[in-house]
Amino acid sequence: MHSDLHLDTLAIHAGQAPDPTTGAVIPPIHLSSTFAHEGLGQHRGFEYSRTDNPTRRALEQCVAALEGGQQGIAFASGSAASSALLGTLAPGDHVLACDDVYGGTYRLMDKVFAPLGIEITRVDMTSLREVEAALQQNTKLLWVETPTNPMLKLVDIKTLGWLAGTRGLRLVVDNTFATPVLQRPLLLGAHAVVHSTTKYLNGHSDVVGGIVLTDDEDLARKLRFLQNAVGAVPSPFDCYLVLRGLKTLPLRMRRHCETALSLALFLDGHPRIARVHYPGLPTHPQHALAGRQMALPGGMITCELHGGFTAAQAVLSATQLFACAESLGGVESLIEHPASMTHASVPARARAALGISEGLIRLSVGLEAEADLRRDLQEALK
Repeated sequence: MHSDLHLDTLAIHAGQAPDPTTGAVIPPIHLSSTFAHEGLGQHRGFEYSRTDNPTRRALEQCVAALEGGQQGIAFASGSAASSALLGTLAPGDHVLACDDVYGGTYRLMDKVFAPLGIEITRVDMTSLREVEAALQQNTKLLWVETPTNPMLKLVDIKTLGWLAGTRGLRLVVDNTFATPVLQRPLLLGAHAVVHSTTKYLNGHSDVVGGIVLTDDEDLARKLRFLQNAVGAVPSPFDCYLVLRGLKTLPLRMRRHCETALSLALFLDGHPRIARVHYPGLPTHPQHALAGRQMALPGGMITCELHGGFTAAQAVLSATQLFACAESLGGVESLIEHPASMTHASVPARARAALGISEGLIRLSVGLEAEADLRRDLQEALK
């Protein structure tokens, strides 16, 4: 597939040529667990679906093309994809992570890999000085989310890519919130990109999955070994669902962002809102970086309510179109309370240091009419 094709075209065609047997324009769902050999040691590229599967391969090729990468390795969840990346390390290795990460990533690092001997340090990666000061002789990975979850801080990928290159480190970027439609970290100097395909890539809240993209052949080899050895792979039907969702990803992301900006401006002027976090607002600390690094500022908004937990509880109970639920990136709008939901696994002291207060709510802006979503928030904020 030509690398100069637009993302809108790649989302529909990359990895998805018409079926050579029937001419079907949609790749078949290959549900077979195993594949017949023509003779001993003679197969047609597939042996066993844990190791490789045609539908999964189509998904891996499509997302790799969207990210501008060479290799895609799909997993059964975003956490499984993150676990595989951390699984390429050895006891005694050090990971420098951004301080504001998804609660599941925080738990994975602290409760699973730290006891196995992987050292974890978290710093505010909006500050290059803090990053450089926290580097150690045994640092192997820089782990970045941008925008971060849930505070929507932005990290300069190009600068950290340069730093990682000069120090012989790998830069991993969780691109779940932005998707390749808004930013392409591999082209900015990252060595690997991780997604929860559950979110925007699938976009319909009906599948759980994850994927890693990279141009690093050695890293890809290690990840494919873990993919096969551990076996945390997505089913062919899940891969088909994500492929189906990808076809409308560019269209959906533009609508998510358009509505989110409008709602962020509305919330920013509301008397019951103490502060709005959204990269598209001029008041955002990294607003200028968002303009350089992202095509659009995203479909996620977080805001601080006057009145703390009581106010947050009232709003989450009152919305009609914004469903109170975890996850994000679907066609429907969602609202949640990070301190007690997505980030409950983060210790209270760490949450407080990050600004994840009891009055903080997070909005995943869907594809409903902007006027209806605005009215829903207006009524709930009363």
